[in-house]
Amino acid sequence: MTNRSAHQRHLPTSPFKAPAAQAIKDFTLGDRVSHDRYGLGRIIGTELTGGAVLVDFGSSQTRIVSPYTGLHRL
Repeated sequence: MTNRSAHQRHLPTSPFKAPAAQAIKDFTLGDRVSHDRYGLGRIIGTELTGGAVLVDFGSSQTRIVSPYTGLHRL
């Protein structure tokens, strides 16, 4: 059996396009953000080594790790 979740390499001779690399999002303190689940918030902390940000959504503070899925800068 094979593991389908494993990364498959792209052959240069393939007629299909290689999957596009996701752009790395960069947030700084004080940035206003929107999250798909939590709503509007503000960045109140960043972790350089862990690749995570701490976001204050008013009613709660949430730590969101990289690749920051669902988090968008306003």
